[in-house]
Amino acid sequence: MKLSLALATLAVGGASAFSVNQNGGLRTSTQLNVFRQPIMAGNWKMNPTTESDALNLAIGFCALVDTLEDTCGLDESDTCTEVVLFPPFPFISKVKDIVQEKGITVGAQQVYYEDKGAFTGSVAASMVKSVGCEYVLCGHSERRTLFSDSDVNINAKVKKVLEFGMKPILCIGETQEEYDLGITEEVCAMQVSKDLAGVSKKDLENVVLAYEPVWAIGTGLVCDAEDANKVHKFIRTVLAKMYDEEAAQSIRIQYGGSVTPESVDGLMAMSDIDGCLVGGASLFSDKFARICNFKATEE
Repeated sequence: MKLSLALATLAVGGASAFSVNQNGGLRTSTQLNVFRQPIMAGNWKMNPTTESDALNLAIGFCALVDTLEDTCGLDESDTCTEVVLFPPFPFISKVKDIVQEKGITVGAQQVYYEDKGAFTGSVAASMVKSVGCEYVLCGHSERRTLFSDSDVNINAKVKKVLEFGMKPILCIGETQEEYDLGITEEVCAMQVSKDLAGVSKKDLENVVLAYEPVWAIGTGLVCDAEDANKVHKFIRTVLAKMYDEEAAQSIRIQYGGSVTPESVDGLMAMSDIDGCLVGGASLFSDKFARICNFKATEE
């Protein structure tokens, strides 16, 4: 199994190890002969509180990686799970120094869409690229709700990330109110259409989508695996209309929202769920390791 990690979590608390997961390798589409490499990501959010804690977490996670019998770095193989980690900005560079020899890379939790200028508190794509980031989260629900990140701005960020040769993980999903109104598909279709406006089919190859029902993030509530898979399938129909069937079946779509070791196997057994974007559980090394070492079964 491949563990190639781009940092988005605090996933290194304990010293528990995990064994090699024979999880079936790549995801396959039944419509086309398309294979999708599983991708797990951990989002540290605004954690941990000090640099020393962040470095200890990185060291601890590297120790877990060392217990695997078969690991490979980013781009070395397409037959095992890619893992991405996103620490807070101040910790990215030093964390990268610790993890890079293990095939682990780092990602940024967000960027601004301008290249430079008088934008106090903002971070440019060129800045995170220069410290070795491979991925950038775009449109996370907390950025949408707490910081009023609009679809127009998210679209600009997605295109800026692509411009600098990085890979956006575009987050979409409905709120509790929208879920209760039964408009999940309408919300997701609108966000995908707006946030990917002007993104070419070629550039779409470097985009990962993450379906995150907002009502399930940090609440302990988990969208039923089959229900989540239906939304993923619907998202592919939207992409097929925007691009074509090949693009729709090739893109990787993660599920995010209170993913746990107990729920991951069922989620990853679904045909159209290609990975998970993990928050709280990524703050514990044993839990996140188990999630990365999912044991998907046949549907």
